[in-house]
Amino acid sequence: MTELFVNAFIQIRVWDILDVLLVGLLFYGLYYLVKGTTAIKIFFGIVSIILGLKIVTALHMELLSYILGAFVNVGFIALIIIFQPEVRRFLLGIGNTKIADSFKNLIAGLGLRYKEEDSTDLNSICDACASMSQDKVGALILLTQENNLNEIIETGVTIDAIISKPLIENIFFKNSPLHDGAMVIANNKIMAARCILPITQNTHLPGSYGLRHRAGIGITENSDCIALVVSEETGSIRIIKAGKVYDVKASEMKAKIKELSNKKSTI
Repeated sequence: MTELFVNAFIQIRVWDILDVLLVGLLFYGLYYLVKGTTAIKIFFGIVSIILGLKIVTALHMELLSYILGAFVNVGFIALIIIFQPEVRRFLLGIGNTKIADSFKNLIAGLGLRYKEEDSTDLNSICDACASMSQDKVGALILLTQENNLNEIIETGVTIDAIISKPLIENIFFKNSPLHDGAMVIANNKIMAARCILPITQNTHLPGSYGLRHRAGIGITENSDCIALVVSEETGSIRIIKAGKVYDVKASEMKAKIKELSNKKSTI
């Protein structure tokens, strides 16, 4: 009896334990991504089917195993389509890890250009937000990072103009035809205005967050951009990155953007 126990124990390798831990971390990461969204019910349904497949396979229930196995194999393709925003956030999260940063630094150390640094005129942007905050003019501005947001720019009206405080204020003026929607700033230029953004599926947001805030959270969940939101009701300024909302004063905007940014900015 003791010999059988020892043999069974010895068959458990270190790699088996590591395998279980990595799978657990993977499922935890997926759960964290869909937590608070409508996709959480689908996630638990998938986990239930996978567990059911393992149970019926262990019980040698061949017909049910075949049906569930076929469903799982074909279902993964459908799940990629259903969970496209969550998959994108997951891959983006991996790309923003320290390991990925080390890999990018390694490429740069080999003399290969990974990305092109550009400078953004934050002074004009922050001054415009401060002025709009004081006058309670609503605004939603996206500052691109590594993702160029071309698919978002295509939904709006092309501007392609140099950043300036008067231009930003005129675009978001209440009677302006371009004030509704988001402004995208990339390569130190105002690329487009009146852009349409995806709305976050997070159901646990404060009720005070309107469509601007929910759109700002939604786009930062699916890309690495920074969203600047000026509330039309209260005049408050919020900076959003990776779905996290930061309340800031006008005087704190520039420092917070630099802290969250992946790029260099002009002083």
